[in-house]
Amino acid sequence: MSWINGFVGRRELLKLVGVGGVSLGATAGSSAVWDKQQAVAQQNPKPVSPAVQSNPKALSPDEALNRLVDGNKRFVQQRRQNPNQSVAHLQLVAKAQYPFTAMLSCSDSRVPSEIIFDQGFGDLFVVRVAGNVVTTEGIGSLEFATSVLGAPLIVVLGHKRCGAVSAAVKGEPLPGRIGTFVESIKPSLTKVKTRSGDLVDKVVIANIQYQVEILKQTSTILTQLLESGKLKIVGGRYDLDTGEVTLVT
Repeated sequence: MSWINGFVGRRELLKLVGVGGVSLGATAGSSAVWDKQQAVAQQNPKPVSPAVQSNPKALSPDEALNRLVDGNKRFVQQRRQNPNQSVAHLQLVAKAQYPFTAMLSCSDSRVPSEIIFDQGFGDLFVVRVAGNVVTTEGIGSLEFATSVLGAPLIVVLGHKRCGAVSAAVKGEPLPGRIGTFVESIKPSLTKVKTRSGDLVDKVVIANIQYQVEILKQTSTILTQLLESGKLKIVGGRYDLDTGEVTLVT
């Protein structure tokens, strides 16, 4: 695992929040539920759950990140340990789950989180959507993973040669509802200053940065956990050819 440095501006972030398709606002069918969730979050800004209190192996955000880094190194070097994949562990986590990382990952079938990070049952709480874009439902899922289950780390995981990003770069009309998540990626194009080289990969990185900033700035629950030091949110780019995950900042 290595690092990619970058920056996402607030102005571009606000543009992204207002883009149609998959938006951060609730849909008509779910607005009541979302409004209620927001009201509850404001009334009880620091929810405490039995899962958080009783987790016998709670990690700090940095410890969780190091565990992921080590797992990916093992995967790349073909030294996988396949931890927590026994029948005994399956039965253990059937009673309760304590994931140490929550992920917002692209749905691509070539990016299986538990495999590329060499983890097992109950280790990762994964939300998958094409283009690893933030949705209302995705935010709710990540809030649950962190504030209720106690995950101290969120990773937004994109990948090399992402089809959703390629579609955003091409800008061609798409059938059905495919265009919804593509629209949420398009503003990332404005952050790419040079069009030379691998444009798709540059937008992959810019899109990861955008989605990280959305999570940091649009969820009261996540913001409170970040400010208290109980949560870290980072981005990652998976290389389809080597298996390595590069951290994106």
